[in-house]
Amino acid sequence: MPSFRVAAAHHAYPVVVERGIVAAAAKYLPDKAGRVFVVSTEDVWRHKGEALAKALDGRAHEVLFLPGTEEQKRLAPLEALAEEMVERGGDRSSVVVAFGGGIVNDMAGFLAAIFMRGIPVVQVPTTLLAQVDASIGGKTAVNLRSGKNLIGSFHPPAAVLIDPAVLDTLPDREFRSGLWEIVKAGIIRETALFDYLGQHCADVLARRPEAVDHIIAESVRMKVEVVSADEREGDLRRILNFGHTFGHALETETAYQRLVHGEAVAFGMRAATWLGEKAGYCPSPEAARIHELIRLYGPLPPLDGISANRLLALLVHDKKTLQGKVHFVLPVKVGEVAVVSEVDPALVRQAIVFALS
Repeated sequence: MPSFRVAAAHHAYPVVVERGIVAAAAKYLPDKAGRVFVVSTEDVWRHKGEALAKALDGRAHEVLFLPGTEEQKRLAPLEALAEEMVERGGDRSSVVVAFGGGIVNDMAGFLAAIFMRGIPVVQVPTTLLAQVDASIGGKTAVNLRSGKNLIGSFHPPAAVLIDPAVLDTLPDREFRSGLWEIVKAGIIRETALFDYLGQHCADVLARRPEAVDHIIAESVRMKVEVVSADEREGDLRRILNFGHTFGHALETETAYQRLVHGEAVAFGMRAATWLGEKAGYCPSPEAARIHELIRLYGPLPPLDGISANRLLALLVHDKKTLQGKVHFVLPVKVGEVAVVSEVDPALVRQAIVFALS
């Protein structure tokens, strides 16, 4: 299985995609690491923690638990964990191992960024969404009531260990949530991946190892290339926000209750694709291809009762908004997108209405 290397400003780090890599986690701890703090959720640790515990056998480590829900992705649980780390002997030589889904990866990474002004973190994602998104790139954050991921820090990990085997027991809805992030990778940059997802949909949804391993590796390769070229999201990395601007507004409006993150991204991709076509950026045949691939990996949950006007108002609070201008990532064709800031609000509202239908 492949291994990639992210060229971050402070240090380069490996992203390893390999079945069974969790068992080798101790090898990826930084030299002279002190006490290890594994941050997880109780359910993940109960079902999948044995392999990591065995891998860390002989290393002084503690297991700390987060709530693991989007509505509790806030500062208060991190303060409680930081207090617990101090009580259990944490210091500047300590290391955090994030073992869980995207919320755990985001929160544990942020905890590592702020504890003792910064300690190393090793990301060991256990969901498909976290494997292809949250664990790579060093973006860590928690939510505010007014929006998603509005308090955070760039804190590149020491390593990212991606084990496709841990996905075998992942619930179907969570698996599809990650698939939409991979669909996103195909739309924004990887035409071969886009075509593969269309041609091998049955194999992917059946979780055949060769198909799952391939799409993970290709999506990870893409993100590593983008992050290495633009670590701080000043230019190229903004393309990774395709679907997120609309999706984050939907998550905020529904208080993170009605959708999982990948479903919100799929909604956002539908809205952005419609907007890209109607605003003249994306030819209709290309837009149709994108809509069809999103449909193949559905369904999306019903979105009745959600106000398009409320979502439109929430867009201005997205963290990609600069100087009051909302920036949209819109498709130009499969494999290419554009970042656009001057879009008619009436057209944006129509895109929201379309995606809600």
